[in-house]
Amino acid sequence: MGLYEIRVEDINNNVVELAQYKGKVLLIVNTATKCFFTPQYEGLQALYSKFHERGFEILDFPSNQFAEQAPESIEDINKFCVEKFETTFPRFRKVDVNGKDESILYTYLKRHEYETR
Repeated sequence: MGLYEIRVEDINNNVVELAQYKGKVLLIVNTATKCFFTPQYEGLQALYSKFHERGFEILDFPSNQFAEQAPESIEDINKFCVEKFETTFPRFRKVDVNGKDESILYTYLKRHEYETR
């Protein structure tokens, strides 16, 4: 299975095929709203604003897997990010990035990390 064959769910539970991003530069991130790095949203939005028109996409996958630093619902996470950091890049359902319930996307990314850089 290739990256563009993977399907994920957006914040409204709609299935999104990553094939729609083929030909674009992707920055796929896992985030949390209650961690030391939360201000990263400001920098991510600046990158997105600067390069989006040139084919750059940020795909945000919140995860509560690390010290439970994203305990809110996806709706609350999205509201926080939009209101506090004015993010406009796509956000997806919360995922696990490790373990038995690991998202297939993160399984793929970890297995192909050198090919995706």
